[in-house]
Amino acid sequence: MSSTLVGPCEFREEIRKSRFITLAAPISSPADAQAFIEQHSDLNATHNCWAWKLGAQYRSMDDGEPGGTAGRPILAAIEAQEFDQVVVLVIRWYGGTQLGTGGLARAYGGGANKCLQQAARLPLINRVPLKFDCSFSELALVKLRLAELNGLVQQEDFTAVGVDLLVALGPEQIETFQRQLSDISRGRIVLQPQ
Repeated sequence: MSSTLVGPCEFREEIRKSRFITLAAPISSPADAQAFIEQHSDLNATHNCWAWKLGAQYRSMDDGEPGGTAGRPILAAIEAQEFDQVVVLVIRWYGGTQLGTGGLARAYGGGANKCLQQAARLPLINRVPLKFDCSFSELALVKLRLAELNGLVQQEDFTAVGVDLLVALGPEQIETFQRQLSDISRGRIVLQPQ
C-alpha cells in the first residue's frame, strides 16, 4: 500500500566536500509540487534537483547535472519507498571534487531514500465516492459511524427536509456502513454510487 508524508521532512549530508540538503513534503496537485520547489530552491546553490509523484503523474529535473543522474534517482527513491503524493527536492553546493555519474546518482537517490526512510508515513486509502440523504436528527450518528470506518464527508448540502451527503469510503467498508445506515434510518437510507 502506498503512503504519503505526514508533513515536511529534511535530511542533510556531505559527500566528498559537496553539501546536500534533501527536502520532502506531501502534495495534492502538480501546482503544490511546483510551489514547494520554487519556495525551497536555493538560487545560490549549484543545483536544485527534484522529482514528484502524484498517482500516475510524475516529473523530475536534473537542473544542470548530467542527464539521468539526479531527477530519475530521486524519483526511483520515491517509488522504491512506495510513496505517492510526494515532492522531493535535493539541493547541492559543489565542493570541488567530481563525483562522476554513478556517484551523483548514488548521492541524489541515496539522500532522497534516507530522507523518506526517516519520515513519518500516512497510508493512502483508496476510497469510493457515495451519496445519500439523511434527516437532521440522523446526521450526527451518520457522521460518527462514517468516522469509525475511516470515511470522509466530501460535501454536505442542507435542504428543507434534511441533508444530502457525498462521502468517500474504503470499498471493504461499504457493506458495513450500509447496514449501519439501515439500522439508523429503519431501512430508509440507501447508499448510491457517485
